[in-house]
Amino acid sequence: MITIRNETPTDYRAVEELIRRSFWNQYVPGCHEHYLAHIIRPHRDFLPELDLVLELDGQIIASVMYTRARLVDKSGEEKSILTFGPFCTALEYQRQGYGKRLLEESLARAERLGGEAVVIFGSPANYVSRGFQSCKKYQVSLEGGTYPAAMLVKELKPGVLAGRKWTYVQSPAFDFDEGEAEAFDRQFAPMEKGWQPSQEEFYILSNAALL
Repeated sequence: MITIRNETPTDYRAVEELIRRSFWNQYVPGCHEHYLAHIIRPHRDFLPELDLVLELDGQIIASVMYTRARLVDKSGEEKSILTFGPFCTALEYQRQGYGKRLLEESLARAERLGGEAVVIFGSPANYVSRGFQSCKKYQVSLEGGTYPAAMLVKELKPGVLAGRKWTYVQSPAFDFDEGEAEAFDRQFAPMEKGWQPSQEEFYILSNAALL
C-alpha cells in the first residue's frame, strides 16, 4: 500500500536517515543534505504544506521538501516562486516509479496552493520528463547572467514568466556552516566517506553553463 502524506515531527529522524543514506557520497564525499533538511524546517521560507513523504506498507521510502525562493526582473519587481530539495528515494526503491509519484503529487499540490513556478538544480535527465526545461528558455539566470545547465524551470501557471528576464535568488534557508553540518552528522551511525564517479558527473554538470 502506498500513502503520500505530510511529514510529522515524529518522522524527522527517519527522514534524515533516509536522506543521508540516499545522498551519501553521491555528489561529494559524505553529504550535507540531511543537515539541510534539519535546518530548513523551522525557516520562514519553508512550506510545511509541501513537506511530503511516501510510505510503502508503512515504511517511509521517499521524501520531498519545498521552500520559497524569488525571481527578480530588471526593474526590481519580485515574484515568489518555489524550489524543492532535499528530494530523495531510498536506494533500494529507486527507478521503480516511487519518486516520480511523489514528485507529481507534490507539484499538483503546489499548483493547488497557488504556486506559479518551480526552479530547481538537478540533472536534466531526471526532470525533463516531468515538464522541467532549461532555465534559459525562461530567461531565468543567476546573478551576473549565467544560465547553469543544471538550473531547471517548470511553470505551474503557463506563461507566468514570459516577456521578462529574471534573476534567481535562493532562500537563505539553504545557507549553512560546514562545521555545524559535520557536528550534526556525528549524531548518526558512522558511514565511510569516499569517491565515486557520480561526484565527477556532478562537478561537470554543476559547473556547466549555457551560452
